Amino acid sequence: MARNPAVRTTCVGAGALSLAALLAVVPGSGAVSADQPGAAEPVAARAAQTAGGKPRPDARHVVIAVHGGAGTALKREDTTPAQEKAYRDGLTEALRAGQKVLRKGGSSVAAVEAAVRRLEDNPLFNAGKGAVFNEDAGHELDASVMRGSDLAAGAVAGVRNVRNPVSAARLVMEKTKHVLLAGEGADDFAARNGLPTVTQDYYWTEKRWQELMKAKGRLKGSGETLTQGTVGAVAVDGKRDLAAATSTGGLTNKMAGRVGDSPVVGAGTYAKNGTVAASATGAGEVFLRGAATGTISNLIEFGGRDLAGAAYEVLVKRLPHLGGTGGVIALNAQGVFDAPHSSEGMLHGYLTEDGRVVTKVFADETPANE
Repeated sequence: MARNPAVRTTCVGAGALSLAALLAVVPGSGAVSADQPGAAEPVAARAAQTAGGKPRPDARHVVIAVHGGAGTALKREDTTPAQEKAYRDGLTEALRAGQKVLRKGGSSVAAVEAAVRRLEDNPLFNAGKGAVFNEDAGHELDASVMRGSDLAAGAVAGVRNVRNPVSAARLVMEKTKHVLLAGEGADDFAARNGLPTVTQDYYWTEKRWQELMKAKGRLKGSGETLTQGTVGAVAVDGKRDLAAATSTGGLTNKMAGRVGDSPVVGAGTYAKNGTVAASATGAGEVFLRGAATGTISNLIEFGGRDLAGAAYEVLVKRLPHLGGTGGVIALNAQGVFDAPHSSEGMLHGYLTEDGRVVTKVFADETPANE
């Protein structure tokens, strides 16, 4: 197979390793950066993904994957080398954080939480530190976590003072009988359980402020919104248990109190051992109405579809008819991974059993499925 210069990968060690071997690999040891043949499906394969009428997965032997939002992919002509590196590094650091957990025998839940926390702490992404502004120039954040072994789930919506909403979501799952806490109650619950709290100015970034100002200028009475985006992670651990997590700052200039799909089980996040772990990103209202991630799981369980076919059916064939676009990262217990999207590109990356990291940040690396 010819080298694909559009895909950036990092290899750890050499040769195919078992999952157990991967978990013994020290992240970064002996790592070299190179464009690796066979690291992922080349861009040309994406264009031919449905050749013969059957979608094909993007990769196999994946243990953890992350995304940084659909429709937010970079354009080469507008991106400096430093900016490209920052986004690739951000995705890679999240993958390595999750890999570190798995290497120590940790659960897939702990791995996706660790990965998403790194993305929440990175101001490049619309979650945590880099969250977008509401119409009232405030921040309200949403997140969810789901465990595939028993369908346990936790979520928070509209939090204003939690540094890492994904950790609050995990606390809801593990320390309450509830699934979703919202607003002040969720903030108070997180603080009582020892999570770091912040004031609203912690989330502020100049980039997001300028996006709000641009939105205010464009939106006079139109209802149009600009920046969206979400972060998320899916993983499979040494016990072959799946987990998924999603976190977001929502939409630029959204109404105060608006909640999208990210904290809703079956819409933005879903994990079930026998089917799929999925984290979605895109037009939240459409993903809610289409029950996006839950439908992918149901198509696999009840419809007899494989992972790639089910994800393609929902993301590319169904949701656009409801009036919105987006994407999903989807992983099963066998390490089959797919990242279909109807949006223009999707920031994402994944790590395979042999320690290889693949990141995709440019729109031409992830052309929209059709």
